[in-house]
Amino acid sequence: MFQFINTLLIGVTAGSIYSLMAIAIVLVWRSTRVVNFAAGGLALASSFVGAAILEKSGSFWIALPVAMLAGAVFSAFIEYFFLRPLLNRSGEKNQEIFLPIIATLGLLGIIKAVLNFIYGDRIGVIPPPLSDKGFIVSGESIALSPLRILILGIVLLLMIVLTIVFQRTNLGLSLRAASFAPEISRLAGIRVDLIRTAGWAISGAAGATAGILQTTNGSGSIAPESFEFSLLLVFGFVAAVIGGIESLVGAVLGGLTLGIILAIILMYVGGSLVFFAAFLILILVLLVRPQGIIGVKGGRRA
Repeated sequence: MFQFINTLLIGVTAGSIYSLMAIAIVLVWRSTRVVNFAAGGLALASSFVGAAILEKSGSFWIALPVAMLAGAVFSAFIEYFFLRPLLNRSGEKNQEIFLPIIATLGLLGIIKAVLNFIYGDRIGVIPPPLSDKGFIVSGESIALSPLRILILGIVLLLMIVLTIVFQRTNLGLSLRAASFAPEISRLAGIRVDLIRTAGWAISGAAGATAGILQTTNGSGSIAPESFEFSLLLVFGFVAAVIGGIESLVGAVLGGLTLGIILAIILMYVGGSLVFFAAFLILILVLLVRPQGIIGVKGGRRA
């Protein structure tokens, strides 16, 4: 019984981090209709910034917001100087609609190459800010620690903030309008290009948070070729599609669902099947419910 509870707790913690990366992917998709495969590289670069700030300041609580700011700046830079010209061009010709998506794959490789050039064999260290030792219940240690509570709290707080932004603010309304009907939005006075950049910036901040939390919940260190970030990108994308790539709430549900299922497979079947299982789940969802868990065919969700 304790083993199953621990498995669920591990799955929920991992799934919440996948949810953040899924949110980063959904935000870009909603604002520009591009699947941003560079999100993993941006999260890695932002995490290196966080590690550098942590080394200088000694405070996780300074490093995290600075890393989020760095993620926002990096992402906005990518959108403004690279993706915007491609989007303006691909919007004119249907055959070039996949050009920006392919470009994000190239950007992922460029970001990793730059990090390799700067850091080489050096690593960044982001140790857990709180204890990662599980609480004792009835003489048994459970997979719930102060660190995991912190991770769940940060994810929940960001979800609430983003939901409020998208549902209750002019920025959220403008983001949705700019994606759904950019020409009409321009006629209504919305600065579509600026709004899209803002969407990318928010996405970068969410991805940076996912990268920092993934590191503290994992090995505590990062390198330019960290496999953890490759998995984070893949699982975040799978979670976004599972939940419904139009929906922030769906991204969270997709991340939690994926995290729990993969934790069960890891615990009771074997770690070698985890990566395969993620894609099997993705294929099954696309076959049975291609719009995702809470997606609506032909509709848009908050």
